[in-house]
Amino acid sequence: MTERIDHTLRGRWTPSTGTLPPHALRWLRQRTGLAEVRTPARAPVVPASALSDAARTALDSVVGPGFVRVDRDSRLGRAGGLSYVDILEQRGEGALAVPDAVVLPASPDQVVDVLRACVEHDVAVVPFGGGTSVVGGVAALRGDKAAVIALDLARLDALVSVDPVSRVAVLQAGVTAPEADRLLAPHGFTLGHVPQSYERATVGGFAATRSAGQASAGYGRFEDLVEGVRLAAPVGEWRLGVAPASAAGPDLKQLVIGSEGAFGVITEVALRVRPRPVVERYEGFVVDGWARGADVVRSLAQRRVLADVTRLSDVDETEVSLALAGGWQTAALRAYLRARRVARPCLLVLGWHGASPAEVRRRRREALRGLDLLPLGRPLGEAWRHGRFAGPRRRDALVEVGVCVETLETATHWSRVHELRGTVRAALRDALGECLVMCHISHAYETGASLYFTVLAPRSVADPIGQWQVAKAAAGEAVAGLGTISHHHAVGRDHAPYLEAEIGGLGLDVLASVKRALDPTGVLNPGKLLPSGLTSPS
Repeated sequence: MTERIDHTLRGRWTPSTGTLPPHALRWLRQRTGLAEVRTPARAPVVPASALSDAARTALDSVVGPGFVRVDRDSRLGRAGGLSYVDILEQRGEGALAVPDAVVLPASPDQVVDVLRACVEHDVAVVPFGGGTSVVGGVAALRGDKAAVIALDLARLDALVSVDPVSRVAVLQAGVTAPEADRLLAPHGFTLGHVPQSYERATVGGFAATRSAGQASAGYGRFEDLVEGVRLAAPVGEWRLGVAPASAAGPDLKQLVIGSEGAFGVITEVALRVRPRPVVERYEGFVVDGWARGADVVRSLAQRRVLADVTRLSDVDETEVSLALAGGWQTAALRAYLRARRVARPCLLVLGWHGASPAEVRRRRREALRGLDLLPLGRPLGEAWRHGRFAGPRRRDALVEVGVCVETLETATHWSRVHELRGTVRAALRDALGECLVMCHISHAYETGASLYFTVLAPRSVADPIGQWQVAKAAAGEAVAGLGTISHHHAVGRDHAPYLEAEIGGLGLDVLASVKRALDPTGVLNPGKLLPSGLTSPS
Protein backbone atom coordinates (compact mmCIF):
# COMPACT_ATOMS: atom_id res chain seq x y z
CA MET A 1 0.00 0.00 0.00
CA THR A 2 1.19 3.51 -0.78
CA GLU A 3 1.46 5.38 2.51
CA ARG A 4 3.17 8.36 4.06
CA ILE A 5 5.52 7.89 6.97
CA ASP A 6 4.91 10.89 9.22
CA HIS A 7 8.39 12.44 9.42
CA THR A 8 7.29 16.08 9.36
CA LEU A 9 3.52 16.36 9.28
CA ARG A 10 3.57 14.69 5.88
CA GLY A 11 6.32 12.27 5.05
CA ARG A 12 7.55 9.95 2.42
CA TRP A 13 5.47 7.81 0.08
CA THR A 14 6.90 4.30 0.32
CA PRO A 15 6.15 1.22 -1.78
CA SER A 16 3.48 -1.18 -0.62
CA THR A 17 4.23 -4.51 0.92
CA GLY A 18 1.02 -5.85 -0.63
CA THR A 19 1.13 -8.47 -3.36
CA LEU A 20 -1.07 -9.49 -6.24
CA PRO A 21 -3.26 -12.57 -5.70
CA PRO A 22 -1.76 -15.64 -7.43
CA HIS A 23 -4.63 -15.91 -9.91
CA ALA A 24 -4.15 -12.26 -10.96
CA LEU A 25 -0.43 -12.74 -11.45
CA ARG A 26 -0.99 -15.88 -13.54
CA TRP A 27 -3.52 -14.06 -15.71
CA LEU A 28 -1.17 -11.11 -16.27
CA ARG A 29 1.65 -13.39 -17.33
CA GLN A 30 -0.59 -15.18 -19.80
CA ARG A 31 -2.10 -11.97 -21.16
CA THR A 32 1.01 -9.76 -21.42
CA GLY A 33 3.98 -12.13 -21.51
CA LEU A 34 5.19 -10.82 -18.14
CA ALA A 35 8.33 -12.66 -17.05
CA GLU A 36 8.74 -14.18 -13.61
CA VAL A 37 11.33 -11.59 -12.62
CA ARG A 38 11.26 -9.18 -9.72
CA THR A 39 13.30 -5.99 -9.67
CA PRO A 40 14.16 -5.11 -6.07
CA ALA A 41 14.08 -1.48 -5.05
CA ARG A 42 17.34 0.33 -4.26
CA ALA A 43 17.80 3.32 -2.02
CA PRO A 44 17.75 6.50 -4.13
CA VAL A 45 20.73 8.83 -4.06
CA VAL A 46 20.13 11.92 -1.93
CA PRO A 47 22.82 14.56 -2.50
CA ALA A 48 23.93 16.96 0.18
CA SER A 49 21.73 20.02 0.55
CA ALA A 50 22.83 22.99 -1.56
CA LEU A 51 20.88 25.50 0.55
CA SER A 52 23.29 28.18 1.73
CA ASP A 53 23.65 29.04 5.40
CA ALA A 54 22.42 32.57 4.67
CA ALA A 55 19.28 31.26 2.92
CA ARG A 56 18.57 28.84 5.74
CA THR A 57 18.95 31.56 8.35
CA ALA A 58 16.57 33.82 6.43
CA LEU A 59 13.98 31.04 6.11
CA ASP A 60 14.35 30.07 9.78
CA SER A 61 13.58 33.65 10.73
CA VAL A 62 10.30 33.46 8.80
CA VAL A 63 8.83 30.07 9.76
CA GLY A 64 10.45 29.55 13.14
CA PRO A 65 12.81 26.97 14.61
CA GLY A 66 12.35 23.42 13.40
CA PHE A 67 10.36 24.20 10.26
CA VAL A 68 13.23 24.35 7.81
CA ARG A 69 14.16 20.69 7.38
CA VAL A 70 17.31 19.51 5.60
CA ASP A 71 17.48 15.94 6.89
CA ARG A 72 17.43 13.10 4.36
CA ASP A 73 13.99 11.71 5.19
CA SER A 74 12.21 15.07 5.06
CA ARG A 75 13.77 15.93 1.72
CA LEU A 76 13.20 12.50 0.23
CA GLY A 77 9.58 12.59 1.37
CA ARG A 78 8.94 15.63 -0.91
CA ALA A 79 10.95 14.34 -3.87
CA GLY A 80 8.46 13.98 -6.70
CA GLY A 81 4.88 12.83 -6.97
CA LEU A 82 3.07 9.60 -7.77
CA SER A 83 3.65 8.97 -11.47
CA TYR A 84 5.13 5.67 -12.65
CA VAL A 85 8.43 7.44 -13.34
CA ASP A 86 8.34 8.99 -9.86
CA ILE A 87 7.85 5.55 -8.33
CA LEU A 88 10.74 4.10 -10.34
CA GLU A 89 13.03 6.97 -9.34
CA GLN A 90 12.05 6.52 -5.70
CA ARG A 91 13.01 2.84 -6.12
CA GLY A 92 16.50 3.83 -7.24
CA GLU A 93 16.08 3.98 -11.03
CA GLY A 94 17.36 7.07 -12.83
CA ALA A 95 18.14 10.37 -11.10
CA LEU A 96 15.63 11.53 -8.49
CA ALA A 97 15.38 15.31 -8.08
CA VAL A 98 15.50 15.94 -4.32
CA PRO A 99 14.75 19.34 -2.75
CA ASP A 100 17.56 20.94 -0.77
CA ALA A 101 15.19 21.69 2.11
CA VAL A 102 11.57 21.41 3.18
CA VAL A 103 10.02 24.63 4.50
CA LEU A 104 6.72 24.56 6.42
CA PRO A 105 5.06 27.99 6.79
CA ALA A 106 2.21 28.42 9.25
CA SER A 107 0.26 31.26 7.64
CA PRO A 108 -0.40 33.00 4.32
CA ASP A 109 1.74 35.94 5.46
CA GLN A 110 4.65 33.59 6.14
CA VAL A 111 4.30 32.19 2.62
CA VAL A 112 4.78 35.68 1.16
CA ASP A 113 7.82 36.23 3.34
CA VAL A 114 9.29 32.84 2.37
CA LEU A 115 8.96 33.74 -1.30
CA ARG A 116 10.70 37.07 -0.76
CA ALA A 117 13.54 35.36 1.09
CA CYS A 118 13.89 32.87 -1.75
CA VAL A 119 14.09 35.67 -4.31
CA GLU A 120 16.81 37.36 -2.23
CA HIS A 121 18.85 34.15 -1.95
CA ASP A 122 18.24 32.75 -5.46
CA VAL A 123 16.25 29.70 -4.29
CA ALA A 124 13.60 27.98 -6.39
CA VAL A 125 10.27 27.12 -4.72
CA VAL A 126 8.15 24.04 -5.43
CA PRO A 127 4.74 24.27 -3.69
CA PHE A 128 3.86 20.90 -2.13
CA GLY A 129 0.45 19.74 -0.94
CA GLY A 130 -0.37 16.03 -0.94
CA GLY A 131 2.34 15.13 -3.43
CA THR A 132 -0.10 13.31 -5.71
CA SER A 133 0.88 14.84 -9.06
CA VAL A 134 1.35 12.30 -11.85
CA VAL A 135 2.73 14.77 -14.43
CA GLY A 136 5.90 15.97 -12.70
CA GLY A 137 4.10 18.90 -11.10
CA VAL A 138 6.02 18.66 -7.82
CA ALA A 139 9.40 17.54 -9.18
CA ALA A 140 12.13 19.38 -7.29
CA LEU A 141 13.56 21.21 -10.31
CA ARG A 142 15.77 24.21 -9.54
CA GLY A 143 16.08 25.64 -13.05
CA ASP A 144 18.88 28.22 -12.99
CA LYS A 145 18.64 28.79 -9.22
CA ALA A 146 21.29 28.01 -6.61
CA ALA A 147 19.00 25.69 -4.64
CA VAL A 148 15.39 24.48 -4.47
CA ILE A 149 12.99 24.05 -1.55
CA ALA A 150 9.76 22.12 -1.23
CA LEU A 151 7.24 24.54 0.28
CA ASP A 152 5.06 22.13 2.26
CA LEU A 153 1.70 23.72 3.09
CA ALA A 154 0.68 21.11 5.68
CA ARG A 155 0.49 23.71 8.49
CA LEU A 156 -2.06 25.76 6.52
CA ASP A 157 -4.76 23.38 7.66
CA ALA A 158 -7.65 25.52 8.95
CA LEU A 159 -11.27 26.06 8.07
CA VAL A 160 -11.18 29.86 8.06
CA SER A 161 -14.91 30.56 7.83
CA VAL A 162 -18.29 29.18 6.82
CA ASP A 163 -21.13 31.30 5.45
CA PRO A 164 -24.13 28.93 5.75
CA VAL A 165 -26.53 31.38 4.12
CA SER A 166 -24.41 31.77 0.97
CA ARG A 167 -23.03 28.21 1.23
CA VAL A 168 -19.44 29.40 0.95
CA ALA A 169 -16.55 28.08 3.03
CA VAL A 170 -12.98 29.40 3.13
CA LEU A 171 -10.31 26.74 3.59
CA GLN A 172 -6.57 27.05 3.81
CA ALA A 173 -4.62 25.42 1.01
CA GLY A 174 -3.01 22.62 3.03
CA VAL A 175 -6.30 21.05 4.11
CA THR A 176 -6.64 17.55 2.66
CA ALA A 177 -9.91 16.47 1.07
CA PRO A 178 -10.94 14.09 3.90
CA GLU A 179 -10.09 16.77 6.47
CA ALA A 180 -12.12 19.35 4.53
CA ASP A 181 -15.16 17.11 4.66
CA ARG A 182 -14.54 16.43 8.37
CA LEU A 183 -14.32 20.16 9.11
CA LEU A 184 -17.45 20.93 7.09
CA ALA A 185 -19.56 18.07 8.48
CA PRO A 186 -20.63 19.84 11.72
CA HIS A 187 -21.99 22.63 9.53
CA GLY A 188 -23.96 20.13 7.42
CA PHE A 189 -21.85 20.61 4.27
CA THR A 190 -19.49 18.72 2.00
CA LEU A 191 -17.18 19.66 -0.88
CA GLY A 192 -18.40 16.73 -2.96
CA HIS A 193 -14.97 16.64 -4.61
CA VAL A 194 -13.75 13.05 -4.71
CA PRO A 195 -10.92 12.34 -7.17
CA GLN A 196 -8.87 9.15 -6.90
CA SER A 197 -6.27 11.21 -5.02
CA TYR A 198 -8.91 12.12 -2.38
CA GLU A 199 -7.10 10.47 0.52
CA ARG A 200 -3.99 12.66 0.18
CA ALA A 201 -4.62 15.63 -2.11
CA THR A 202 -5.23 19.14 -0.78
CA VAL A 203 -7.58 22.03 -1.43
CA GLY A 204 -4.72 24.14 -2.78
CA GLY A 205 -3.61 21.35 -5.08
CA PHE A 206 -7.12 20.90 -6.43
CA ALA A 207 -7.29 24.60 -7.32
CA ALA A 208 -3.76 24.76 -8.73
CA THR A 209 -4.43 21.87 -11.12
CA ARG A 210 -8.09 22.39 -12.12
CA SER A 211 -8.97 19.06 -10.57
CA ALA A 212 -12.02 17.00 -11.49
CA GLY A 213 -13.61 14.56 -9.05
CA GLN A 214 -15.44 11.32 -9.72
CA ALA A 215 -18.73 13.03 -8.81
CA SER A 216 -18.07 16.18 -10.83
CA ALA A 217 -21.19 15.60 -12.94
CA GLY A 218 -23.21 16.35 -9.82
CA TYR A 219 -21.01 18.73 -7.83
CA GLY A 220 -18.94 20.37 -10.57
CA ARG A 221 -15.26 20.39 -11.42
CA PHE A 222 -13.11 22.12 -8.82
CA GLU A 223 -12.89 25.36 -10.78
CA ASP A 224 -16.70 25.44 -10.71
CA LEU A 225 -16.58 25.41 -6.90
CA VAL A 226 -14.07 28.25 -6.49
CA GLU A 227 -15.61 31.54 -5.37
CA GLY A 228 -12.34 33.23 -4.48
CA VAL A 229 -8.60 32.69 -4.02
CA ARG A 230 -5.78 34.15 -1.98
CA LEU A 231 -2.43 33.98 -3.77
CA ALA A 232 1.04 34.63 -2.39
CA ALA A 233 3.51 35.81 -5.05
CA PRO A 234 7.04 37.18 -4.83
CA VAL A 235 5.67 40.64 -5.64
CA GLY A 236 2.99 40.49 -2.94
CA GLU A 237 -0.42 39.06 -2.16
CA TRP A 238 -3.37 38.90 -4.57
CA ARG A 239 -6.97 38.31 -3.52
CA LEU A 240 -9.64 37.55 -6.08
CA GLY A 241 -13.38 36.88 -5.92
CA VAL A 242 -15.93 39.25 -4.38
CA ALA A 243 -19.23 38.00 -5.81
CA PRO A 244 -20.79 34.86 -7.32
CA ALA A 245 -20.57 36.42 -10.78
CA SER A 246 -19.01 39.54 -12.24
CA ALA A 247 -18.69 41.42 -15.51
CA ALA A 248 -15.73 43.45 -14.23
CA GLY A 249 -13.42 42.43 -17.03
CA PRO A 250 -11.92 38.97 -17.59
CA ASP A 251 -12.22 36.54 -14.70
CA LEU A 252 -8.72 36.74 -13.25
CA LYS A 253 -9.45 33.90 -10.85
CA GLN A 254 -9.03 31.63 -13.87
CA LEU A 255 -5.41 32.78 -14.21
CA VAL A 256 -4.76 31.44 -10.73
CA ILE A 257 -6.83 28.26 -10.95
CA GLY A 258 -4.71 25.85 -12.93
CA SER A 259 -1.52 27.91 -12.60
CA GLU A 260 0.26 24.97 -10.93
CA GLY A 261 2.37 27.05 -8.55
CA ALA A 262 4.08 28.84 -11.43
CA PHE A 263 2.43 32.23 -10.81
CA GLY A 264 2.15 32.09 -7.03
CA VAL A 265 1.24 29.91 -4.09
CA ILE A 266 -2.46 29.51 -3.36
CA THR A 267 -2.89 29.91 0.41
CA GLU A 268 -6.69 30.09 0.82
CA VAL A 269 -9.66 29.11 -1.33
CA ALA A 270 -13.28 30.23 -0.93
CA LEU A 271 -15.45 27.34 -2.10
CA ARG A 272 -19.07 26.68 -2.86
CA VAL A 273 -20.20 23.87 -0.57
CA ARG A 274 -23.24 21.61 -0.72
CA PRO A 275 -25.45 20.01 1.92
CA ARG A 276 -24.22 16.54 2.84
CA PRO A 277 -26.20 13.90 0.93
CA VAL A 278 -28.59 11.78 2.95
CA VAL A 279 -28.70 8.97 0.39
CA GLU A 280 -26.02 7.57 -1.91
CA ARG A 281 -26.96 4.81 -4.35
CA TYR A 282 -24.38 3.12 -6.61
CA GLU A 283 -25.27 0.48 -9.18
CA GLY A 284 -23.51 -1.55 -11.84
CA PHE A 285 -24.80 -2.15 -15.37
CA VAL A 286 -23.41 -3.79 -18.49
CA VAL A 287 -23.65 -2.50 -22.05
CA ASP A 288 -22.78 -4.75 -24.99
CA GLY A 289 -19.97 -2.92 -26.82
CA TRP A 290 -17.99 0.28 -26.35
CA ALA A 291 -19.77 2.28 -29.06
CA ARG A 292 -23.17 1.46 -27.61
CA GLY A 293 -21.96 2.31 -24.13
CA ALA A 294 -20.58 5.68 -25.25
CA ASP A 295 -23.96 6.41 -26.84
CA VAL A 296 -25.65 5.65 -23.51
CA VAL A 297 -23.38 8.09 -21.66
CA ARG A 298 -23.85 10.74 -24.35
CA SER A 299 -27.62 10.33 -24.06
CA LEU A 300 -27.46 10.82 -20.29
CA ALA A 301 -25.34 13.95 -20.71
CA GLN A 302 -27.38 15.51 -23.48
CA ARG A 303 -30.68 14.77 -21.73
CA ARG A 304 -29.10 16.39 -18.63
CA VAL A 305 -29.79 13.36 -16.45
CA LEU A 306 -26.24 12.25 -15.70
CA ALA A 307 -25.77 10.46 -12.41
CA ASP A 308 -23.39 12.23 -10.03
CA VAL A 309 -20.89 9.46 -10.84
CA THR A 310 -21.00 8.14 -14.41
CA ARG A 311 -18.19 5.85 -15.48
CA LEU A 312 -18.05 3.55 -18.52
CA SER A 313 -15.25 0.96 -18.87
CA ASP A 314 -14.35 -0.45 -22.26
CA VAL A 315 -14.15 -4.19 -22.96
CA ASP A 316 -10.47 -4.43 -22.02
CA GLU A 317 -10.87 -2.58 -18.72
CA THR A 318 -13.92 -4.66 -17.87
CA GLU A 319 -11.98 -7.84 -18.66
CA VAL A 320 -9.04 -6.82 -16.50
CA SER A 321 -11.30 -5.82 -13.61
CA LEU A 322 -12.99 -9.21 -13.65
CA ALA A 323 -9.73 -11.12 -14.10
CA LEU A 324 -7.94 -9.39 -11.24
CA ALA A 325 -10.95 -9.69 -8.93
CA GLY A 326 -11.36 -13.46 -9.43
CA GLY A 327 -13.48 -15.55 -7.06
CA TRP A 328 -16.78 -17.31 -7.47
CA GLN A 329 -18.68 -14.02 -7.87
CA THR A 330 -16.66 -13.20 -10.98
CA ALA A 331 -17.21 -16.70 -12.38
CA ALA A 332 -20.94 -16.35 -11.75
CA LEU A 333 -21.00 -12.96 -13.44
CA ARG A 334 -19.21 -14.33 -16.52
CA ALA A 335 -21.75 -17.16 -16.71
CA TYR A 336 -24.60 -14.67 -16.39
CA LEU A 337 -23.23 -12.52 -19.20
CA ARG A 338 -22.84 -15.56 -21.45
CA ALA A 339 -26.40 -16.60 -20.70
CA ARG A 340 -27.60 -13.12 -21.66
CA ARG A 341 -25.49 -13.32 -24.86
CA VAL A 342 -23.43 -10.25 -24.03
CA ALA A 343 -20.50 -10.56 -26.41
CA ARG A 344 -18.45 -7.46 -25.49
CA PRO A 345 -19.33 -6.46 -21.93
CA CYS A 346 -18.60 -2.89 -20.89
CA LEU A 347 -19.17 -2.06 -17.24
CA LEU A 348 -21.15 1.10 -16.47
CA VAL A 349 -21.18 2.44 -12.90
CA LEU A 350 -23.81 5.01 -11.97
CA GLY A 351 -23.98 6.71 -8.58
CA TRP A 352 -26.64 9.11 -7.34
CA HIS A 353 -26.49 11.38 -4.28
CA GLY A 354 -29.59 13.00 -2.89
CA ALA A 355 -31.39 14.64 0.01
CA SER A 356 -33.92 11.82 0.25
CA PRO A 357 -34.64 8.32 -1.10
CA ALA A 358 -37.47 9.81 -3.15
CA GLU A 359 -35.11 12.27 -4.88
CA VAL A 360 -32.65 9.52 -5.77
CA ARG A 361 -35.43 7.26 -7.07
CA ARG A 362 -36.75 10.08 -9.25
CA ARG A 363 -33.35 10.91 -10.71
CA ARG A 364 -32.57 7.23 -11.30
CA ARG A 365 -35.89 6.68 -13.06
CA GLU A 366 -35.37 9.70 -15.35
CA ALA A 367 -31.83 8.62 -16.20
CA LEU A 368 -32.62 4.99 -17.02
CA ARG A 369 -35.74 5.69 -19.05
CA GLY A 370 -35.41 4.16 -22.53
CA LEU A 371 -31.85 2.85 -22.06
CA ASP A 372 -30.85 -0.68 -23.11
CA LEU A 373 -28.83 -1.69 -20.05
CA LEU A 374 -28.30 -5.00 -18.32
CA PRO A 375 -28.55 -4.32 -14.57
CA LEU A 376 -26.02 -5.99 -12.29
CA GLY A 377 -27.35 -4.51 -9.08
CA ARG A 378 -26.12 -2.46 -6.19
CA PRO A 379 -23.43 -4.84 -4.86
CA LEU A 380 -21.28 -4.28 -7.94
CA GLY A 381 -21.75 -0.51 -7.74
CA GLU A 382 -20.93 -0.51 -4.06
CA ALA A 383 -17.86 -2.67 -4.68
CA TRP A 384 -16.60 -0.03 -7.14
CA ARG A 385 -17.31 2.78 -4.64
CA HIS A 386 -15.47 1.08 -1.79
CA GLY A 387 -12.47 0.28 -4.00
CA ARG A 388 -12.25 3.52 -5.95
CA PHE A 389 -9.13 4.80 -4.17
CA ALA A 390 -7.28 1.50 -4.56
CA GLY A 391 -5.57 2.32 -7.88
CA PRO A 392 -2.25 3.48 -6.35
CA ARG A 393 -2.17 0.41 -4.10
CA ARG A 394 -2.74 -1.94 -7.03
CA ARG A 395 -0.07 -0.10 -8.99
CA ASP A 396 2.49 -0.61 -6.24
CA ALA A 397 1.83 -4.35 -6.34
CA LEU A 398 2.11 -4.38 -10.13
CA VAL A 399 5.38 -2.43 -10.11
CA GLU A 400 6.74 -4.89 -7.57
CA VAL A 401 6.31 -7.82 -10.00
CA GLY A 402 7.82 -6.04 -13.01
CA VAL A 403 4.85 -4.36 -14.69
CA CYS A 404 5.05 -1.01 -16.46
CA VAL A 405 1.76 0.49 -15.26
CA GLU A 406 0.68 4.06 -15.88
CA THR A 407 -2.32 6.19 -16.71
CA LEU A 408 -3.03 9.16 -18.94
CA GLU A 409 -6.17 11.10 -19.75
CA THR A 410 -7.60 13.48 -22.29
CA ALA A 411 -10.97 14.82 -23.46
CA THR A 412 -12.64 15.60 -26.75
CA HIS A 413 -16.02 16.21 -28.36
CA TRP A 414 -18.45 13.33 -28.85
CA SER A 415 -17.92 13.28 -32.60
CA ARG A 416 -14.21 12.44 -32.07
CA VAL A 417 -14.35 10.17 -29.01
CA HIS A 418 -13.90 6.94 -30.95
CA GLU A 419 -11.17 8.35 -33.19
CA LEU A 420 -9.23 9.68 -30.21
CA ARG A 421 -9.53 6.42 -28.29
CA GLY A 422 -8.39 4.38 -31.28
CA THR A 423 -5.49 6.68 -32.11
CA VAL A 424 -4.11 6.73 -28.56
CA ARG A 425 -4.49 2.97 -28.16
CA ALA A 426 -2.64 2.35 -31.42
CA ALA A 427 0.17 4.75 -30.47
CA LEU A 428 0.68 3.07 -27.10
CA ARG A 429 0.66 -0.42 -28.59
CA ASP A 430 3.13 0.55 -31.30
CA ALA A 431 5.47 2.00 -28.66
CA LEU A 432 5.19 -0.77 -26.07
CA GLY A 433 4.60 -3.91 -28.11
CA GLU A 434 2.72 -6.59 -26.17
CA CYS A 435 0.60 -4.70 -23.67
CA LEU A 436 -2.89 -4.04 -22.36
CA VAL A 437 -4.42 -0.62 -23.04
CA MET A 438 -7.64 0.00 -21.15
CA CYS A 439 -9.93 2.99 -21.35
CA HIS A 440 -12.93 4.41 -19.56
CA ILE A 441 -15.09 7.49 -19.83
CA SER A 442 -14.45 9.21 -16.51
CA HIS A 443 -16.40 12.45 -17.01
CA ALA A 444 -19.14 13.36 -19.46
CA TYR A 445 -20.54 16.65 -20.74
CA GLU A 446 -23.22 17.62 -23.22
CA THR A 447 -20.56 18.20 -25.87
CA GLY A 448 -17.97 15.53 -25.10
CA ALA A 449 -16.19 13.31 -22.63
CA SER A 450 -12.93 12.57 -20.87
CA LEU A 451 -11.09 9.37 -21.80
CA TYR A 452 -8.87 7.82 -19.13
CA PHE A 453 -6.33 5.21 -20.24
CA THR A 454 -4.50 2.64 -18.13
CA VAL A 455 -1.53 0.77 -19.59
CA LEU A 456 -0.04 -2.55 -18.45
CA ALA A 457 3.12 -3.93 -20.12
CA PRO A 458 6.14 -6.01 -19.13
CA ARG A 459 8.69 -3.56 -17.77
CA SER A 460 11.93 -3.08 -19.67
CA VAL A 461 14.91 -4.26 -17.65
CA ALA A 462 17.43 -2.21 -19.62
CA ASP A 463 15.64 1.17 -19.53
CA PRO A 464 12.32 1.14 -17.64
CA ILE A 465 12.03 4.93 -17.47
CA GLY A 466 12.85 5.42 -21.15
CA GLN A 467 10.35 2.70 -22.08
CA TRP A 468 7.46 4.71 -20.62
CA GLN A 469 8.76 8.09 -21.77
CA VAL A 470 8.74 6.88 -25.38
CA ALA A 471 5.19 5.56 -24.98
CA LYS A 472 4.01 8.75 -23.26
CA ALA A 473 5.47 10.89 -26.04
CA ALA A 474 3.70 8.74 -28.64
CA ALA A 475 0.41 9.18 -26.79
CA GLY A 476 0.97 12.92 -26.50
CA GLU A 477 1.54 13.23 -30.23
CA ALA A 478 -1.57 11.13 -30.87
CA VAL A 479 -3.71 13.42 -28.72
CA ALA A 480 -2.51 16.63 -30.40
CA GLY A 481 -5.19 17.97 -32.71
CA LEU A 482 -7.84 15.53 -31.46
CA GLY A 483 -8.27 16.52 -27.82
CA THR A 484 -6.74 18.25 -24.82
CA ILE A 485 -3.39 17.17 -23.46
CA SER A 486 -5.01 17.01 -20.00
CA HIS A 487 -8.58 16.94 -18.74
CA HIS A 488 -7.68 16.86 -15.03
CA HIS A 489 -4.07 15.78 -14.39
CA ALA A 490 -2.73 19.25 -15.33
CA VAL A 491 0.34 20.23 -17.37
CA GLY A 492 3.25 19.94 -14.97
CA ARG A 493 6.63 19.08 -16.47
CA ASP A 494 5.46 16.17 -18.59
CA HIS A 495 2.79 17.94 -20.66
CA ALA A 496 4.55 21.30 -21.04
CA PRO A 497 6.00 20.39 -24.48
CA TYR A 498 2.46 19.91 -25.84
CA LEU A 499 0.87 23.07 -24.47
CA GLU A 500 1.70 25.26 -27.47
CA ALA A 501 -0.15 22.89 -29.81
CA GLU A 502 -3.26 23.46 -27.70
CA ILE A 503 -3.17 27.17 -26.86
CA GLY A 504 -0.81 28.51 -29.56
CA GLY A 505 2.35 30.56 -29.36
CA LEU A 506 0.38 33.68 -28.48
CA GLY A 507 -1.25 31.82 -25.61
CA LEU A 508 2.17 30.88 -24.26
CA ASP A 509 3.25 34.52 -24.52
CA VAL A 510 0.20 35.62 -22.50
CA LEU A 511 0.96 33.10 -19.74
CA ALA A 512 4.64 34.04 -19.75
CA SER A 513 3.70 37.70 -19.32
CA VAL A 514 1.60 36.86 -16.29
CA LYS A 515 4.48 34.81 -14.90
CA ARG A 516 6.90 37.70 -15.30
CA ALA A 517 4.46 40.12 -13.63
CA LEU A 518 3.95 37.94 -10.54
CA ASP A 519 7.31 36.14 -10.37
CA PRO A 520 9.87 38.44 -12.03
CA THR A 521 12.93 36.38 -11.11
CA GLY A 522 11.35 33.02 -11.91
CA VAL A 523 11.72 31.27 -8.53
CA LEU A 524 8.30 29.59 -8.64
CA ASN A 525 8.08 25.95 -9.75
CA PRO A 526 10.67 26.01 -12.56
CA GLY A 527 10.04 23.77 -15.55
CA LYS A 528 6.29 23.37 -14.93
CA LEU A 529 3.37 24.64 -17.02
CA LEU A 530 5.55 26.74 -19.36
CA PRO A 531 8.76 25.86 -21.23
CA SER A 532 11.70 27.17 -19.22
CA GLY A 533 12.88 29.51 -21.99
CA LEU A 534 9.62 31.46 -21.77
CA THR A 535 9.85 32.00 -18.01
CA SER A 536 13.31 33.53 -17.84
CA PRO A 537 13.45 37.00 -16.27
CA SER A 538 13.04 39.77 -18.83
